[in-house]
Amino acid sequence: MTVHAEALAPSAFASADPRHWPDVARVPRVPLKAAVARRLLRRIARRRGVRVQLPHGRLLEPAPATAPVLRLHRPDAFFHRVGESGLIGFGESYQAGEWDSPDLVALLTELATAPETLVPTGAQWLRRLYVQRTPATEVSTPDNARTNIHRHYDLSNELFALFLDPTLSYSSALFPTGPGEAPVASWESLAAAQHRKIDRLLDLARVGVGSRVLEIGTGWGELAIRAAARGARVVSLTLSEEQLALARRRIADAGLADRVEVRLCDYRAAEGEFDAVVSVEMIEAVGRPFWPAYFATIDRVLAPGGRAALQAITMPHQRMLASSGTYTWILKYIFPGGQIPSLEAIRQTTDRYTGLRVAVCDSFGPHYAETLRLWRERFTDHADEVGALGFDQVFQRMWELYLAYSEAGFRTGYLDVQQILLTRPERTR
Repeated sequence: MTVHAEALAPSAFASADPRHWPDVARVPRVPLKAAVARRLLRRIARRRGVRVQLPHGRLLEPAPATAPVLRLHRPDAFFHRVGESGLIGFGESYQAGEWDSPDLVALLTELATAPETLVPTGAQWLRRLYVQRTPATEVSTPDNARTNIHRHYDLSNELFALFLDPTLSYSSALFPTGPGEAPVASWESLAAAQHRKIDRLLDLARVGVGSRVLEIGTGWGELAIRAAARGARVVSLTLSEEQLALARRRIADAGLADRVEVRLCDYRAAEGEFDAVVSVEMIEAVGRPFWPAYFATIDRVLAPGGRAALQAITMPHQRMLASSGTYTWILKYIFPGGQIPSLEAIRQTTDRYTGLRVAVCDSFGPHYAETLRLWRERFTDHADEVGALGFDQVFQRMWELYLAYSEAGFRTGYLDVQQILLTRPERTR
């Protein structure tokens, strides 16, 4: 989908409120770093064929007319922000309306392809000029985790309902595949694709009549509803008060309140014994220091012979190691305290800290790209309703960038999504 570039023009926006958006409202002044950022963008434009448009129609570097476009409305502010804080500044500059693109996903897909090559090898030391570390207040300790979850998932149930399908599933769907195994995705098919994803995960965990199921990360209750409809008894854990209230209401409306208990509870405090543990895109919020505790909890509550089925966003192991501990725009504004794991990291953690082993993993990253495309289209199409809920233009641009950036990550293969089965291997004598 093409982002509505005219609607995003800087003149359409009031200044960012410094009380709510202090680092978007403030334009830094770092002349030397800004000069370096300008030189790097020139190199990217030449090497990647990005068409960088300056005011009054000028180009930063010659580029094909068909190349992805980065339109700089306020180049000076853009270069100072990027010079000061790298990709954080890149995102904040977009929030401030200082740049846009007629096709945001195409631009970000180009930039997300082999991102380690954007900065020349001999200039990698420049990262030290702007790379920040995660603030201690956002590390997902038991004390901080609820605040981190609150900042994203408690924004507004009404906001999420504007762009999610009626199942309120906020994770990758699994679409039918057509010729060449490309996902066949449409808004009309999204709810069925979400059920297909949930059912495959429940099948992986062998959830059926009488199963005792622990769900780590309730969302808005759709997985718990489908597990209970199979005859399972479900305990579901969440740290989001907004999700807790709506999930309980949806479960009651489905007539399944006697089979599902939703608790406001940190995963580390889980109690009981379960035949199956399921968790959909929750590990990304755990944070790397706490992956051992997360998997040890699953191991502790899983009954003998039980199975754990997870859906997890993953990235290549070396990229995970390189980015671990780095404070990014996504962490600052979208998912504080998070870390996307690699499949290798999941294997290493379970091997070292638990008796669980990865038995099955199925990836379907292209399906997430399509899921995100549908969400992004709905979000931009409902811009007026988002504004009516009290979310200003800076917030809306932030979410447009987040959804487009994520879609680009899956389109390039920089990100993937997996359904993973964990079991305890039988001991042989």
